[in-house]
Amino acid sequence: MAEKLRLDKWLWHARFFKTRSLAATRVAAGDVRVNGVRTEKRSQMVGPEDVLTFAQGDHVRVIRILAIGVRRGPAPEAQTLYTDLSPPEPRSKDTAPENPGFEGKGRPTKRDRRILDLSKARSLE
Repeated sequence: MAEKLRLDKWLWHARFFKTRSLAATRVAAGDVRVNGVRTEKRSQMVGPEDVLTFAQGDHVRVIRILAIGVRRGPAPEAQTLYTDLSPPEPRSKDTAPENPGFEGKGRPTKRDRRILDLSKARSLE
């Protein structure tokens, strides 16, 4: 008989959720599918070759289980437990550049601040 482990515990071992109770809450809410079937049982047993589908943030993850972990180890160890089948995350095109020029947005440069200070001083005269 193949090894099996509780669904919430496996999700926690594989480091998809920070705590086991968070994983259990997401499973109980019906947010996780096992082999395409929605489940609300935290104690659902999963094993190698099962496929899990769940949302993580605004990205849908599709995971094939390769192994059952014996502990919640470091991230490199956790990544050996599964294969990620989900498509790569699309890059968001509406994000602002990291350091925009000062055009009423972002932080002004030292030169911009000097010009602002001079204009304020002249308006007070």
